[in-house]
Amino acid sequence: MSRAARKNLCLLFKYLGDVAVAVPAMRALKESCPDEELHILVAEDALPIVRHLPWADRVWGLPRKRGNLQLGATLPLLAALRREQFDLSVDFVGNDRGALLSRLIGATDRIGLVAELGFWGRARCYNRGVPEREIPSVDIHESERHLALLSGLGVPQDSARTLEVHADPLLAGEAAGLLPSGTVLAHLSTSQPKKEWPVLFWRELYHRTRAAGIPLVFASGPSPREQALLSRLQDLEPDASLLPKVRSLDLYLAVLARAGVFISGDTGPLHFAAGLGVPTLALFAATDARRWAPLGAMHRCVKGTGCVCSGHAHVCTHASPCIASLSVDSVWRNLTDLLTRFPKAT
Repeated sequence: MSRAARKNLCLLFKYLGDVAVAVPAMRALKESCPDEELHILVAEDALPIVRHLPWADRVWGLPRKRGNLQLGATLPLLAALRREQFDLSVDFVGNDRGALLSRLIGATDRIGLVAELGFWGRARCYNRGVPEREIPSVDIHESERHLALLSGLGVPQDSARTLEVHADPLLAGEAAGLLPSGTVLAHLSTSQPKKEWPVLFWRELYHRTRAAGIPLVFASGPSPREQALLSRLQDLEPDASLLPKVRSLDLYLAVLARAGVFISGDTGPLHFAAGLGVPTLALFAATDARRWAPLGAMHRCVKGTGCVCSGHAHVCTHASPCIASLSVDSVWRNLTDLLTRFPKAT
């Protein structure tokens, strides 16, 4: 007996921000075949980013813990995914984990990005492997690169690249107790210190917002290193408002949705905020803004001078870090412009 509809699966195993940036391509796949089921498989910690997408028929979370395969939880999940009998799977990243899962899940048609490096059998995990060198990587946005992977399926390459994230509405009340609506939320940290605007510059921005009567709250990531940035800022400015540690990513998304403007370097929360419809001000220097900065009229990007560090370096050792070339004046001008164009009642 045949099924009523085809089933398609999108896989994406990378950083949380990468999951958010891949959403437009997954949405375009669904829009190109609206009568077919679309499932999404991500690492368990990334589930909040895709959990409330209205067009996703089902989302799956793979247990992930560094250094621990967690076979007891992974094997039942794999068995359940195999029972779905997917007609198509698309692995947007093509790393070892995604390639192996694509093969084990066993969709009839398996598309995947094949990078130059990786284990020897990676390309054999797909029956339609797309060499990474065939996907443009210069002067195009990452969302366009994801769409290019779908070109062989007839997915329109001019599909909307608007990011899309939805917060859990049940958490709106708790989020309201953490951040007043319309507040400017400044996120100090990123995954790599070389992408972080200096704390002394954030301090100067705080002085300007305070003088102008603009409510500003500072936030950071959960790691001790990232939290130390907040501590340093508060040592310098004891009256600065800090966002308390938020207990979960689900709640953090609900908090982000309340912001009037979100300011940060190249980091996952920047993409979450853009997906939630919050105007963003991105601070870019060490990474390529053309590839990663949020797109659209609601978003601004301040770009620094070219980075001389290796792309794999986490910490800048140069005497004049590129991120320090972003002046407080330029950030202030863009912030006040966003607040004027996109006011949000407090």
